[in-house]
Amino acid sequence: MARADGQSGGAIRGRRRKGEGPDLRQAILDSAEALFSKHGFYGVTVRQVAAEAGVDTALIHYYFGAKRELFDSVFARRAEILNDERIAAMRAYADAHPGAMTAEGIIEAFIGPLVERSLTNDEGWKNYFRLVALVNNTPAWGGETMHRFFDPVVRQLIDMFKLALPGAELRDLYWGYQFLTGAMMLTLSETGRIDQLSDGLCRSTDLEAVKARLYAWCAAGLEVIVERRVPA
Repeated sequence: MARADGQSGGAIRGRRRKGEGPDLRQAILDSAEALFSKHGFYGVTVRQVAAEAGVDTALIHYYFGAKRELFDSVFARRAEILNDERIAAMRAYADAHPGAMTAEGIIEAFIGPLVERSLTNDEGWKNYFRLVALVNNTPAWGGETMHRFFDPVVRQLIDMFKLALPGAELRDLYWGYQFLTGAMMLTLSETGRIDQLSDGLCRSTDLEAVKARLYAWCAAGLEVIVERRVPA
Protein backbone atom coordinates (compact mmCIF):
# COMPACT_ATOMS: atom_id res chain seq x y z
CA MET A 1 0.00 0.00 0.00
CA ALA A 2 1.10 3.58 -0.58
CA ARG A 3 1.78 5.82 2.39
CA ALA A 4 -0.58 8.69 3.06
CA ASP A 5 1.97 11.15 1.71
CA GLY A 6 2.04 9.34 -1.65
CA GLN A 7 5.61 8.14 -1.30
CA SER A 8 6.68 4.51 -1.32
CA GLY A 9 8.21 2.75 1.63
CA GLY A 10 10.89 0.15 0.81
CA ALA A 11 9.63 -2.18 -1.90
CA ILE A 12 6.06 -0.87 -1.55
CA ARG A 13 5.03 1.39 -4.39
CA GLY A 14 3.37 4.73 -3.88
CA ARG A 15 1.76 7.08 -6.35
CA ARG A 16 4.27 8.40 -8.86
CA ARG A 17 4.22 11.82 -10.39
CA LYS A 18 4.46 12.04 -14.16
CA GLY A 19 8.07 12.05 -15.29
CA GLU A 20 9.43 10.21 -12.25
CA GLY A 21 10.63 6.64 -11.92
CA PRO A 22 10.61 4.08 -14.73
CA ASP A 23 8.73 4.61 -17.92
CA LEU A 24 5.13 5.01 -16.79
CA ARG A 25 3.59 3.48 -19.87
CA GLN A 26 5.56 0.28 -19.36
CA ALA A 27 4.80 0.33 -15.64
CA ILE A 28 1.09 0.47 -16.44
CA LEU A 29 1.40 -2.40 -18.92
CA ASP A 30 3.35 -4.49 -16.40
CA SER A 31 0.76 -3.88 -13.69
CA ALA A 32 -2.16 -4.59 -15.99
CA GLU A 33 -0.48 -7.76 -17.26
CA ALA A 34 0.02 -9.09 -13.75
CA LEU A 35 -3.59 -8.39 -12.76
CA PHE A 36 -5.16 -9.69 -15.97
CA SER A 37 -3.09 -12.89 -15.74
CA LYS A 38 -4.49 -13.60 -12.28
CA HIS A 39 -8.08 -12.39 -12.57
CA GLY A 40 -8.90 -12.25 -16.27
CA PHE A 41 -10.30 -9.33 -18.22
CA TYR A 42 -13.59 -9.04 -16.32
CA GLY A 43 -12.00 -9.45 -12.91
CA VAL A 44 -9.86 -6.30 -13.18
CA THR A 45 -10.82 -2.62 -13.17
CA VAL A 46 -8.85 0.32 -14.52
CA ARG A 47 -8.82 1.71 -11.00
CA GLN A 48 -7.09 -1.44 -9.76
CA VAL A 49 -4.48 -1.19 -12.50
CA ALA A 50 -3.87 2.45 -11.60
CA ALA A 51 -3.44 1.56 -7.94
CA GLU A 52 -1.03 -1.26 -8.79
CA ALA A 53 1.01 0.99 -11.09
CA GLY A 54 0.88 3.94 -8.70
CA VAL A 55 -0.66 6.34 -11.22
CA ASP A 56 -3.93 8.19 -11.70
CA THR A 57 -6.64 6.51 -13.76
CA ALA A 58 -6.58 9.54 -16.07
CA LEU A 59 -3.06 8.64 -17.13
CA ILE A 60 -4.20 5.15 -18.18
CA HIS A 61 -7.00 6.64 -20.27
CA TYR A 62 -4.52 9.12 -21.76
CA TYR A 63 -2.10 6.39 -22.86
CA PHE A 64 -4.50 3.59 -23.75
CA GLY A 65 -8.16 4.68 -23.80
CA ALA A 66 -10.74 2.23 -22.43
CA LYS A 67 -9.98 -1.02 -20.57
CA ARG A 68 -10.22 -3.18 -23.70
CA GLU A 69 -7.63 -1.02 -25.47
CA LEU A 70 -5.37 -1.38 -22.43
CA PHE A 71 -5.86 -5.14 -22.52
CA ASP A 72 -5.05 -5.28 -26.24
CA SER A 73 -1.89 -3.25 -25.64
CA VAL A 74 -0.83 -5.69 -22.94
CA PHE A 75 -1.50 -8.62 -25.25
CA ALA A 76 0.22 -7.09 -28.28
CA ARG A 77 3.42 -6.02 -26.51
CA ARG A 78 4.87 -9.49 -26.02
CA ALA A 79 2.99 -11.12 -28.93
CA GLU A 80 5.07 -9.07 -31.35
CA ILE A 81 8.29 -10.24 -29.71
CA LEU A 82 7.22 -13.88 -29.71
CA ASN A 83 6.04 -13.79 -33.30
CA ASP A 84 9.36 -12.33 -34.47
CA GLU A 85 11.33 -14.92 -32.52
CA ARG A 86 9.21 -17.83 -33.74
CA ILE A 87 9.42 -16.75 -37.37
CA ALA A 88 13.20 -16.38 -37.07
CA ALA A 89 13.52 -19.82 -35.42
CA MET A 90 11.35 -21.54 -38.03
CA ARG A 91 13.19 -19.90 -40.91
CA ALA A 92 16.53 -20.88 -39.40
CA TYR A 93 15.34 -24.46 -39.02
CA ALA A 94 14.04 -24.59 -42.61
CA ASP A 95 17.32 -23.14 -43.95
CA ALA A 96 19.37 -25.66 -41.97
CA HIS A 97 17.27 -28.67 -43.10
CA PRO A 98 16.30 -28.13 -46.76
CA GLY A 99 14.15 -31.03 -47.89
CA ALA A 100 14.64 -32.84 -44.57
CA MET A 101 12.39 -31.07 -42.08
CA THR A 102 10.62 -33.15 -39.45
CA ALA A 103 7.44 -32.43 -37.48
CA GLU A 104 9.41 -32.48 -34.25
CA GLY A 105 12.02 -30.03 -35.53
CA ILE A 106 9.32 -27.63 -36.71
CA ILE A 107 7.47 -27.87 -33.42
CA GLU A 108 10.64 -27.20 -31.46
CA ALA A 109 11.26 -24.07 -33.53
CA PHE A 110 7.68 -22.96 -32.95
CA ILE A 111 7.46 -23.64 -29.19
CA GLY A 112 11.11 -23.25 -28.26
CA PRO A 113 11.16 -19.42 -28.11
CA LEU A 114 8.32 -19.47 -25.56
CA VAL A 115 10.05 -22.06 -23.39
CA GLU A 116 13.34 -20.14 -23.54
CA ARG A 117 11.58 -16.94 -22.49
CA SER A 118 9.98 -18.75 -19.56
CA LEU A 119 13.32 -20.27 -18.57
CA THR A 120 14.61 -16.77 -17.83
CA ASN A 121 12.17 -16.74 -14.87
CA ASP A 122 11.19 -13.21 -15.77
CA GLU A 123 7.94 -12.49 -13.91
CA GLY A 124 6.50 -10.53 -16.81
CA TRP A 125 6.85 -13.45 -19.22
CA LYS A 126 5.42 -15.86 -16.66
CA ASN A 127 2.40 -13.57 -16.27
CA TYR A 128 2.03 -13.21 -20.02
CA PHE A 129 1.93 -16.95 -20.68
CA ARG A 130 -0.73 -17.39 -18.00
CA LEU A 131 -2.69 -14.58 -19.62
CA VAL A 132 -2.48 -16.16 -23.07
CA ALA A 133 -3.69 -19.46 -21.62
CA LEU A 134 -6.70 -17.68 -20.11
CA VAL A 135 -7.52 -15.92 -23.38
CA ASN A 136 -7.09 -19.12 -25.37
CA ASN A 137 -9.79 -20.71 -23.22
CA THR A 138 -12.26 -17.81 -23.24
CA PRO A 139 -15.16 -18.68 -25.60
CA ALA A 140 -16.71 -15.20 -25.84
CA TRP A 141 -13.78 -13.35 -27.45
CA GLY A 142 -10.64 -15.40 -26.84
CA GLY A 143 -10.60 -16.93 -30.32
CA GLU A 144 -10.93 -13.52 -31.95
CA THR A 145 -8.07 -12.16 -29.85
CA MET A 146 -5.77 -15.09 -30.65
CA HIS A 147 -6.72 -14.70 -34.32
CA ARG A 148 -5.68 -11.04 -34.41
CA PHE A 149 -2.34 -11.49 -32.69
CA PHE A 150 -1.07 -14.95 -33.61
CA ASP A 151 -2.63 -16.23 -36.86
CA PRO A 152 0.19 -15.20 -39.25
CA VAL A 153 2.84 -17.19 -37.37
CA VAL A 154 0.47 -20.17 -36.96
CA ARG A 155 -0.20 -20.19 -40.70
CA GLN A 156 3.54 -20.30 -41.29
CA LEU A 157 3.68 -23.32 -38.96
CA ILE A 158 0.95 -25.05 -40.97
CA ASP A 159 2.79 -24.30 -44.23
CA MET A 160 5.92 -25.92 -42.82
CA PHE A 161 3.94 -28.96 -41.71
CA LYS A 162 2.68 -29.30 -45.29
CA LEU A 163 6.27 -29.51 -46.52
CA ALA A 164 7.39 -31.98 -43.85
CA LEU A 165 4.25 -34.14 -44.14
CA PRO A 166 3.26 -33.82 -47.83
CA GLY A 167 0.62 -36.54 -47.68
CA ALA A 168 -1.23 -35.03 -44.74
CA GLU A 169 -4.85 -33.95 -44.87
CA LEU A 170 -5.03 -30.22 -44.17
CA ARG A 171 -7.68 -30.72 -41.51
CA ASP A 172 -5.34 -33.06 -39.61
CA LEU A 173 -2.64 -30.40 -39.54
CA TYR A 174 -5.08 -27.89 -38.06
CA TRP A 175 -6.29 -30.41 -35.48
CA GLY A 176 -2.68 -31.14 -34.66
CA TYR A 177 -2.11 -27.45 -34.01
CA GLN A 178 -5.23 -27.31 -31.82
CA PHE A 179 -3.91 -30.10 -29.59
CA LEU A 180 -0.37 -28.71 -29.65
CA THR A 181 -1.39 -25.26 -28.48
CA GLY A 182 -3.45 -26.71 -25.64
CA ALA A 183 -0.49 -28.73 -24.35
CA MET A 184 1.86 -25.80 -24.85
CA MET A 185 -0.22 -23.25 -22.95
CA LEU A 186 -1.09 -25.60 -20.07
CA THR A 187 2.61 -26.38 -19.70
CA LEU A 188 3.67 -22.72 -19.75
CA SER A 189 1.00 -21.78 -17.20
CA GLU A 190 2.94 -23.75 -14.56
CA THR A 191 -0.20 -24.36 -12.49
CA GLY A 192 1.36 -26.93 -10.16
CA ARG A 193 -1.28 -29.49 -11.10
CA ILE A 194 1.26 -32.11 -12.18
CA ASP A 195 3.22 -31.57 -8.96
CA GLN A 196 0.26 -32.67 -6.87
CA LEU A 197 -0.86 -35.39 -9.25
CA SER A 198 2.60 -37.01 -9.37
CA ASP A 199 3.28 -36.51 -5.63
CA GLY A 200 6.26 -34.34 -6.51
CA LEU A 201 7.78 -36.70 -9.08
CA CYS A 202 7.18 -34.05 -11.76
CA ARG A 203 7.27 -30.27 -11.30
CA SER A 204 5.43 -27.81 -13.51
CA THR A 205 8.36 -25.41 -13.17
CA ASP A 206 10.85 -27.96 -14.53
CA LEU A 207 10.98 -26.60 -18.05
CA GLU A 208 14.09 -28.59 -18.90
CA ALA A 209 12.02 -31.74 -18.38
CA VAL A 210 9.33 -30.15 -20.52
CA LYS A 211 11.77 -29.52 -23.37
CA ALA A 212 12.83 -33.15 -23.34
CA ARG A 213 9.24 -34.36 -23.77
CA LEU A 214 6.82 -31.77 -25.14
CA TYR A 215 8.21 -31.44 -28.67
CA ALA A 216 8.41 -35.22 -29.14
CA TRP A 217 4.93 -35.76 -27.69
CA CYS A 218 3.30 -33.17 -29.96
CA ALA A 219 5.13 -34.44 -33.04
CA ALA A 220 4.23 -38.07 -32.36
CA GLY A 221 0.57 -37.18 -31.92
CA LEU A 222 0.51 -35.19 -35.14
CA GLU A 223 2.22 -37.96 -37.09
CA VAL A 224 -0.24 -40.57 -35.81
CA ILE A 225 -3.36 -38.66 -36.83
CA VAL A 226 -1.80 -37.87 -40.22
CA GLU A 227 -0.95 -41.54 -40.74
CA ARG A 228 -4.36 -42.83 -39.66
CA ARG A 229 -6.30 -40.40 -41.89
CA VAL A 230 -9.21 -40.21 -39.49
CA PRO A 231 -12.49 -39.79 -41.43
CA ALA A 232 -13.96 -36.29 -41.42
